Amino acid sequence: VQLQASGGGLVQPGGSLRLSCAASGRTFINHAVAWFRQAPGKEREFVAGISVNAGETSYAYFVKGRFTISRDSAKTTAYLQMGSLTPEDTAVYYCAGRYGGAIHTSAPMYTIWGQGTQVTVSS
Repeated sequence: VQLQASGGGLVQPGGSLRLSCAASGRTFINHAVAWFRQAPGKEREFVAGISVNAGETSYAYFVKGRFTISRDSAKTTAYLQMGSLTPEDTAVYYCAGRYGGAIHTSAPMYTIWGQGTQVTVSS
């Protein structure tokens, strides 16, 4: 399975973006999916995750209530809907897959990674 992240761009503070993570090769039907982000000079951090059957989601405290993670029923694409964006959300956003059902907040637990998409929040 390979992952392709897209949807990043430049947005004004308070704006919204939707990121997509598309699986190619095979679906990630058996994978939990998460979004991480990395800002310049900072470590990669967990943003949100969704379990295999989409029955469970998890969010970092700093995005809770502003971001929503979802995945389509065919298990080919996952999404991160981002709202009320602030300059602190500026980072490269990565999607990642982990075989099995559980969400993990630790990046090393994910074995499949997309290439990243840049999100810049600025006026």
